[in-house]
Amino acid sequence: MNKRVLIISPYFPPANTPDMQRVRMSLPYFAANGWDAEVVTVNGLYMDVVKDDLLLKSIPESIKIHTVNALDKSWTAKLGLGSIALRSLWFYRKKVNQLLKTGKYDLVYFSTTQYPVCILGAYWKKRFGVPYIIDMQDPWHSDYYEDKPKHQRPTKYWFSYRLNKYLEPLAIKKVGGLISVSEKYIADLKDRYPAIKNIPAAIITFGAFEPDIKIARDNLNILTSILDTKFKSLVYVGRGGEDMHKAITPLFEVMAKGLIDEPEMFSKLKVYFIGTSYAPGGRGTPTILPLAKQYRLEQNVIEITDRISYYHTLITLLQADALFVPGSDDPAYTASKIYPYLLTGKPLLTIFNPLSPAINTLNEYDSPFNYSYDTADISSKVFNFLKQIIAGNIPTITYNAEALKKHSAQNMTLQQCDLFNRVIK
Repeated sequence: MNKRVLIISPYFPPANTPDMQRVRMSLPYFAANGWDAEVVTVNGLYMDVVKDDLLLKSIPESIKIHTVNALDKSWTAKLGLGSIALRSLWFYRKKVNQLLKTGKYDLVYFSTTQYPVCILGAYWKKRFGVPYIIDMQDPWHSDYYEDKPKHQRPTKYWFSYRLNKYLEPLAIKKVGGLISVSEKYIADLKDRYPAIKNIPAAIITFGAFEPDIKIARDNLNILTSILDTKFKSLVYVGRGGEDMHKAITPLFEVMAKGLIDEPEMFSKLKVYFIGTSYAPGGRGTPTILPLAKQYRLEQNVIEITDRISYYHTLITLLQADALFVPGSDDPAYTASKIYPYLLTGKPLLTIFNPLSPAINTLNEYDSPFNYSYDTADISSKVFNFLKQIIAGNIPTITYNAEALKKHSAQNMTLQQCDLFNRVIK
């Protein structure tokens, strides 16, 4: 008989947020690995995020979904409390209390970046004896922005920094296991909290979920294209930020020089940065365009701060001539988004911090245009890539079959279930 895991994911399809993707891509594979999964999420009426109904096509019909309410953001925002985790905390406590009282669950699994909800894990463990795991997709409490100027810090940073510093130990000190996309995130937590030094932990990136590409291809014509077909397009979809400038600079330097030396060729290229802000629609502040202006590339670089839905993203990637993923200057940054990029089969230019684990992952795939911003002669490498794209000499990309299997969502789910088994033992 399969064991039972209760997954806490405040955002869930059709909500279009990055932090629910691991759960969504794992749900088809849990049962085959000995675990029956149920999800507890927040009622969509209380979410103010982009929705994508196509996401529902990938959820197995057999999965039981429980919903909880949340405080209405229209009035909690007046108190400075917009977080869905804080707004739903009391409702999560009530609902999961009922589930744990009446049903036999072997494990609670928090997979979200809405971390305040994770403090309930320690409470449920004490009251019901059920162990819990936290999926650290990003750092919870971090000093990363402490030495950064004010304009680079997230909104409400003063409050969130102090709240995270207080809440993180409440959840982490009693946790039964940790999953993370980065080895550094786990190492930092175990250094910070000696009580968890020996608990089971696993580094598990997001997987490549092939069914998504089929769903995207089947719906290529349902949305108006963002891209101008009169130009060759190089596309990145994802968050922006000044921490990515170091990785973007080699591209902009080559483009600026190309427009001077070979204007007829380079004027045919447009580079798109889409969905770069987490702010509500129409209220995002461009973070890539200011860098483009320094290189006089305003006519060739388009930044759209508004986020687009997940399948709109995939459709846009499939429509592009080539793709680009810049990394953060933070060496722990892994860019989980690289997997759908790889599944498109499009030429992919990647530039990361030389210490980023993403570089090794892409090397496993034999990705031919994978660089760090310290790569020797990177300008000529980027120039040759762009020249091929603009000329229409699109290279055929064949990735390493073993890497495709290793980094599949199916294999990533197997690794999660292995950790589940270690924790409950």
